[in-house]
Amino acid sequence: MNKKKRIEILTRLRDQNPHPTTELQYNSPFELLIAVILSAQATDKGVNKATEKLFPVANTPQAILDLGLDDLKSYIKTIGLYNSKAENIIKTCRDLIEKHKGEVPENREALEALAGVGRKTANVVLNTAFGHPTIAVDTHIFRVCNRTNFAPGKDVVKVEEKLLKVVPDEFKVDVHHWLILHGRYTCVARKPRCGSCIIEDLCEYKEKTEY
Repeated sequence: MNKKKRIEILTRLRDQNPHPTTELQYNSPFELLIAVILSAQATDKGVNKATEKLFPVANTPQAILDLGLDDLKSYIKTIGLYNSKAENIIKTCRDLIEKHKGEVPENREALEALAGVGRKTANVVLNTAFGHPTIAVDTHIFRVCNRTNFAPGKDVVKVEEKLLKVVPDEFKVDVHHWLILHGRYTCVARKPRCGSCIIEDLCEYKEKTEY
């Protein structure tokens, strides 16, 4: 996979979707942070179903603390690992109030110090809420980067490092969204839909499908 190919892939993805964003529904950095914490090992659709009931009732750190752990759990109980996620969200809300005046910090170190927030979540918040050129690598992006040979790596950190190196600056803010959507709807896990893929001729996957 060379630079010319990569730029053509990114250009096509951009032409198809010039203003990509997350499929998680949110109206503030705080709502996005909570949605991303909830999305670990869960679908965006499932998270949106829960947050569309939760956020009208509690969409600030103080409001979630006022709600309390048990009531918070009742809103998110349809989501996997909801018990530990609820505990993390309560701790995070407390930290946001005590250490950050109730605001979501625009800083990786501060974000990763919050309960339930790892590198991937911090990357999503920095990128989607604040427009930083960070690239969060999830299972979809990991699969697409390795399968196409766009940015192969043996783990998510290696793929992230490779992407940061090979993606030109003009594409960095949006590449996370393009790759995740491509992995979610076209380059799917079991059988990629190569026949309907806009980058099929540039992809270096050996076992292409007709569909």
